[in-house]
Amino acid sequence: MKPRKLELGDRNICGARVTAARKALGMKQVELLAKLQLSGIDISVSALSLLEGQKRPVSDIELNALADVLDVSVDQLLGREG
Repeated sequence: MKPRKLELGDRNICGARVTAARKALGMKQVELLAKLQLSGIDISVSALSLLEGQKRPVSDIELNALADVLDVSVDQLLGREG
């Protein structure tokens, strides 16, 4: 697994938590993208990379689908619960 080359951005607050939840499930980005597509969310590899790097905003629809696919709550992705 490659380490992140760039510093995290400030366009969202959930990107790092999405990455952590995905890795905790042993899931690669392409697997997450496939599951999101099955949920009706079609984003590119680069868009997911930017989302995880906090360099792209996340819509409420994407956030909800991410929480469902990663089996965590939206509050967890937003850092609102321990």
